[in-house]
Amino acid sequence: MDIFTVLLIYLETVNLLTLAAFGLDKHLAKVHRERIPEAVLMGLVAIGGGVGALAGMFLFRHKTRKRRFTVGVPVILVFQISFFLMLFYAVSY
Repeated sequence: MDIFTVLLIYLETVNLLTLAAFGLDKHLAKVHRERIPEAVLMGLVAIGGGVGALAGMFLFRHKTRKRRFTVGVPVILVFQISFFLMLFYAVSY
């Protein structure tokens, strides 16, 4: 297995986990239960779950009024995409 396959599997896993966390947190909010801390949700974004977070925000209409998420998630995602593109270019060159 090459590094790109491993990286792709990692990103798929963390994004699915992030999407599930956003969905679970929305459900917990609706049933008035203890919620997933925002720091945990942003931590998932920081470790590569930006796509899953954006999908969760729009799919579940969750955290769309919070500036930390509406600005922070796209900014983190842009940096991560830039990093991975530079990494891909550096390795393939």
